[in-house]
Amino acid sequence: MISYSEPGLEIIRQELCRKTAELPFTEKEAESAGRFHMSLPAYAPTALASLSRAAKRYGVGAILVKDESSRFGIKAFKGLGGSYSMFRILCEELSLDPGASDFTTFLDPKIRERCAGIEFVTATDGNHGKGVSWAAKLFGCRAHVYLPAGSSEARRRAIEEAGEAEARVTDLNYDRTVELCAKLAEENGWILIQDTSWEGYERIPRWIVEGYLTMAEEAVSQLEGKVPTHVFLQAGVGAMAGGAASYFLKRFEGREPLIVIAEPTEAACVFRSVLAGDGRAHTVEGDPLTIMAGLNCGTPCGVTWPVLRDRSSFLCACADSFAERGMRAYAHPAGGDPPIVSCGSGAVTYGLLLHILESERLREMFGIGADSVILLVNTEGDTDPGEYARVTGAAPHRGQGGQNSKV
Repeated sequence: MISYSEPGLEIIRQELCRKTAELPFTEKEAESAGRFHMSLPAYAPTALASLSRAAKRYGVGAILVKDESSRFGIKAFKGLGGSYSMFRILCEELSLDPGASDFTTFLDPKIRERCAGIEFVTATDGNHGKGVSWAAKLFGCRAHVYLPAGSSEARRRAIEEAGEAEARVTDLNYDRTVELCAKLAEENGWILIQDTSWEGYERIPRWIVEGYLTMAEEAVSQLEGKVPTHVFLQAGVGAMAGGAASYFLKRFEGREPLIVIAEPTEAACVFRSVLAGDGRAHTVEGDPLTIMAGLNCGTPCGVTWPVLRDRSSFLCACADSFAERGMRAYAHPAGGDPPIVSCGSGAVTYGLLLHILESERLREMFGIGADSVILLVNTEGDTDPGEYARVTGAAPHRGQGGQNSKV
């Protein structure tokens, strides 16, 4: 099934006729999440950056980057899913109508007093836990966050500094850390708020995915009528990738973009599951290590797996060198293009794209030409400042990635 292979890169190209899965995340879900997010005091759309010099150099119509490095001040898109899912959970716990409520509802002292007794728990590679911590502080709740073995102290500390959470690094891999959190939730009466799903645990992950749709809806508005021909999305468990893919495919129905999924070779659970060919999600075992810490996950999210399996045009397993190249290219752009701050998980799609653009064979395989409009998502900023400085040799551009930017 592998269509192309070279050192550090494997590609599966899927036939369009297989793309029959339903698209469960659409404008309706995005509208509900967006209405909530707009009630947050810290909300503003993140920038859609145009890398016009790079596009000209490589002979394509446009390279556009939805830059989440400034989202809510926590340097990652994950606050969207954490805050919206926590809102939906709290509405349920407190018998509030989510259709008639938003964040302002939770400014009522009596409601906040009730929220103070509610505790959440989650496993994270870093950014999801930071989003949950930040959301817990917003609502006046408490959160317990557990990270897998190998997580950096900088990521653990950032989770605690983002909001209201106690963060600990375990000696387990990501999947085992998720299992630990599910056990702790049951034992302590905490609420598990996890961005992956399995049989019997789908509703909360679905709310998390719906929260991510605000990012996709913003991007469509900022495109100002442009229709992307290619959308590159990175996948850990695939919650964001599957949700965004579903939204873009439905939104541009009849002119659907090609969906390209990128994962780290060491933890390419979506890629390996598709490669198995039996339609089921599979787990990457062991303790994989990758610079793409936010993508270092072993099992696809059940809620979005069918979309990724059946509606992705290309699935790519990438070595760390692709992420490092993307980080450097974002930090040191072609003259005139805006610099973008990104760690490995956010930059792998750009590193992959540049590699494709430099190969005639790959350009032909991906159908990239002079009229191609390519959309990327930078999912994180310098979430590990030491790693960012080591790879790019640059200090972050703290003022870049401003709000409300358009193409």
